[in-house]
Amino acid sequence: MRNLFQFFIILIFLVILNSNSPAQINRTWYVDDLKDKKIGIGSKQEPLRDLQYSFDQAKDGDTIFIFPGTYEAKPEEYVEDLCGNCQDHKTRVNATRGFLIQNKGLNIIGSGKDATTLVTKAGYGVLFENSRNSLITRLKITGGKRDVDGNATDAGIVTKFSTVTVEYVEISDNIHRLENVVVGIGGVFGRENSEIYILNNRIQNNGWDGVALYRGATAYIADNVICDGRGAGIGITWDAVATVYRNEISGYWKGIGTFGNSRAVVRNNLVHENLGWGIIATGTSYMDASNNIITRNGNCGFAVWSAECKGVCTNNIITENGWRKEWVCPCVGVWATDINPNFPVTYNDVWNNSAGNYKDMPDQTEQNGNLSVDPLFQSQSDFHLKPGSPLIDKGNPLLTDPDGSISDPGLYGGPSARR
Repeated sequence: MRNLFQFFIILIFLVILNSNSPAQINRTWYVDDLKDKKIGIGSKQEPLRDLQYSFDQAKDGDTIFIFPGTYEAKPEEYVEDLCGNCQDHKTRVNATRGFLIQNKGLNIIGSGKDATTLVTKAGYGVLFENSRNSLITRLKITGGKRDVDGNATDAGIVTKFSTVTVEYVEISDNIHRLENVVVGIGGVFGRENSEIYILNNRIQNNGWDGVALYRGATAYIADNVICDGRGAGIGITWDAVATVYRNEISGYWKGIGTFGNSRAVVRNNLVHENLGWGIIATGTSYMDASNNIITRNGNCGFAVWSAECKGVCTNNIITENGWRKEWVCPCVGVWATDINPNFPVTYNDVWNNSAGNYKDMPDQTEQNGNLSVDPLFQSQSDFHLKPGSPLIDKGNPLLTDPDGSISDPGLYGGPSARR
């Protein structure tokens, strides 16, 4: 009995010791750009001065709080054996990286998009590598420098083998380009086996895609403003998978696209004033495109560019597209290579597109629930339907509005409607 009693006393002592181990306590580190040549200890009263040093010192699960200021990275060469967007995945790429979060998950919290600015001076601005359960929020990322290697997937934020939430971040003015490299610097790029939550951000005035997913990346992309760039606003490529809800995309060459063997659910997005197409599905990809407004794009509104695509185009309002010379597709509402039984076009309003509503497929007006009527928006910038709109309760009966009624086409109808 005495030995058994001693065993339990020792066991309880070990449990208490383990529960109070410093390794189990997550720390908050503070960083300030005081430029006083001190290092700091990371406390609120004596913050660290170097942001990358704070990333290096922090442990998995720690929080980095960044005071207002401008934080410049010290770029380093970054050579990788895998290429995000090459035909041969095992292609060596020479790039640069600014800030690096590696082999740990951190909560990186700025003081606000107008207060905390990270100037990366590199191709991969903020790189998360093998970083699971990280968060970056409330700051601005800018000042990237395009890499010479055209295979480098340069962006303000790049994730590889990581799980990252990007929320309330502004990624803007990464506009440095090289004459002999077509691609520029994008917004958020998801790479190998990353899982990304991209929420409530502003991605503006960058040199390439707003959001791009490659090679096994998955993402939930919602409630972002993505505008004034080159390439595609959102590009889902290779075998990537995405949920794309309630984003506003404008001022790109192209709006939203699925390529390769990717999969995407694209709902309740506003896609307007892009130079080429609004939304496109191609390759062997699958796209569920519903309740989007696709309007005033330079060429076509919606395109199914491959007979091997699968998906559905339903409950969308596709209007007034085709204001510039044909470039990537005809200046029509819906362009497809004949009727694709694996990609039904149903319950859409396709109206007033400059070169016609449908191209290379039979006219779908008054077929399968499709209409061609003025949707009667509240204004050019307010896409609520007026009370007398002919589209009210004229959407796909399999989809319902939040009040349980038959859905309206457009942004404010269907299960994922803007609130």
